[in-house]
Amino acid sequence: MAASAASRELFTEGVRATLNSWPVLQIAVDNGFGGVYGAQKAEWMVGVVQQYFHDNADLQQYEVEDFISQLIDQEFDTVVDDGSLPEISSRLLVMFGQFQQGALVPLRQAVEALVQRKSQRAKVTAPTQSDEDSEEDETQAMEVEATPPSDRQTAGADRQADRQVDRQADRQAPQEEADGWTVVRKKK
Repeated sequence: MAASAASRELFTEGVRATLNSWPVLQIAVDNGFGGVYGAQKAEWMVGVVQQYFHDNADLQQYEVEDFISQLIDQEFDTVVDDGSLPEISSRLLVMFGQFQQGALVPLRQAVEALVQRKSQRAKVTAPTQSDEDSEEDETQAMEVEATPPSDRQTAGADRQADRQVDRQADRQAPQEEADGWTVVRKKK
């Protein structure tokens, strides 16, 4: 009985490692597709998927795909169309087959490989301001600080800038692109 409970727990860890290393689920959780409880839903999904395997005999890959697809759609409002669903389903079927046959060593190795793969995952962060933009801002700031303009100079510069913008806008009149679309730009 203890061996059975330990092997069942190992299969559950396999399901957890498989789902946690799945980019679709990672993105859904990281970006809040499942709401504020996305991480809890992902953990709940582990239990539901492993129970699905124990409750159903002789599962086919398409059945597992449909089940996981339905779960991810209902819980994370996400449709999986990147081709990863067959791979995830196949991996889970192999793990369940190993569990049923008592091949715990290969199952443990597969789980460890997936856990290690997940720990190497890179985080996506928002892009920062590029170096060129920051250099331009610094240059503009230095120009402003170097010569504080008088009211008369400011008014003249504003009129000159307005004329340059108008000339650029005239040059950027609606143009027909090669694909037949007309690009209309806003005049300032």
